[in-house]
Amino acid sequence: MTLEGEQAPEFTLESTAGGEVSLSETLESGPTIVLVNRGHWCSFCAEQLQTFSEVSYDLWFNDGVDVLPVVTSPLPRLTEMRDRFDLDVQLLADPDGEVAEAYSGTEETSHGLTGIAGTYVIDEDGVIRYEQVADHPADRTYGNWVRYFVRNDFEDPFSG
Repeated sequence: MTLEGEQAPEFTLESTAGGEVSLSETLESGPTIVLVNRGHWCSFCAEQLQTFSEVSYDLWFNDGVDVLPVVTSPLPRLTEMRDRFDLDVQLLADPDGEVAEAYSGTEETSHGLTGIAGTYVIDEDGVIRYEQVADHPADRTYGNWVRYFVRNDFEDPFSG
């Protein structure tokens, strides 16, 4: 089942910056990218987050886009992850997997309950304009492609 073309599920989660962040608040200032990640231990997640970390300020400053990485780990582990990988984006804790389940789904792994990796671009009206759910843990959409997608009026910048 795809969420593309549907209203994005609302959520509020604790942030590594302190306090809570809600999707509806970020949509007030423009589009939002939601990244569902498996956990603080996932190297593929860290790689994807680094690509978004590199473009997040540009997206926010020039396009009003917020990046919300949702990770199925407790907040202290996410703070360690953010600092270890020197990320410029703040991570949102979804330790029970409720937000991950509403988007890309969850699965039981050797690490416990984890989110299935997914990338969502949500326009300012709250409609999901792009969805990519990983078929494999290494299957990811990277930050630069999403930046071009947003700047190309939510169309694939490399088609046709």
